[in-house]
Amino acid sequence: MSDDIAATARRPVMAACLAIACLASSGLFFFVGCQSVPMTERKRLLVMSEERENEMGLSAYQEVLKAEPVSKNEKYVEIVRRVGQRIAAVANRPDFKWEFNVIESETQNAFCLPGGKVAVYTGLLPVCQDEAGLAVVMSHEVAHAIARHGGERMTYQTAQNLGKSAVGMVLQKQEEQKKQIVLTAYGAASQYGVILPYSRKHELEADHIGIMLMAKAGYDPSSAPGFWERFSSAKQGEAPMEFLSTHPSDARRASALRELLPEAMQNYEAAAQKYGMGEAIPQ
Repeated sequence: MSDDIAATARRPVMAACLAIACLASSGLFFFVGCQSVPMTERKRLLVMSEERENEMGLSAYQEVLKAEPVSKNEKYVEIVRRVGQRIAAVANRPDFKWEFNVIESETQNAFCLPGGKVAVYTGLLPVCQDEAGLAVVMSHEVAHAIARHGGERMTYQTAQNLGKSAVGMVLQKQEEQKKQIVLTAYGAASQYGVILPYSRKHELEADHIGIMLMAKAGYDPSSAPGFWERFSSAKQGEAPMEFLSTHPSDARRASALRELLPEAMQNYEAAAQKYGMGEAIPQ
């Protein structure tokens, strides 16, 4: 192969590598930035104001409540709001306008949007079994909000989009087929090499913050690993390989939470009031 032909063949690959390197470099700001995640102290960069995040959270929350039926089960609503208010009391975000609702659906899910807008789906309540199990879920979701994981992911997505645009500009004189091959390769490399692992890091971090929050709120943190084991057993269908998933495996989460139990138990022992496992959730 001549030097000219070799150079031509290398250009698409070099361009892709350059874009991936740019994306990775932008990721460094998450470690050297001036902001820290509460409790874990991990460094990160955010490009969106918290006020804007909260506005978006409120808008999304209102849309969900319009589209999804709110549960009329007064007992469910009472338990969710009681557990939620206890967690909110120790979340150190008095500026959040906390709301707690229960959505009537078989979906096994829950969420907390920026600004403290929380919803739990009735399909998840049997897996929770009691207030402590519910506290595992709700404190995890609250942790996402107070750690501003949504805003951080948007920052990362912006970096990914800019990197992809950069590849397109570098390759604009290349044949369209070569260009598409490189763009596809870049997309796969950034998605599986950066975006998904970072999402899994968020989930584990929310577990870390969440178990501390539930302990401070007076719920026995030893229930956390057991919840994820029950959740794993209650899932329908085969879970994707962790490498291809936005979430770590349930077994990994349970193991990580067991390692955090000594610290979490210290927070539990120091809690102003202890509820243990709390009240059982009616089935």
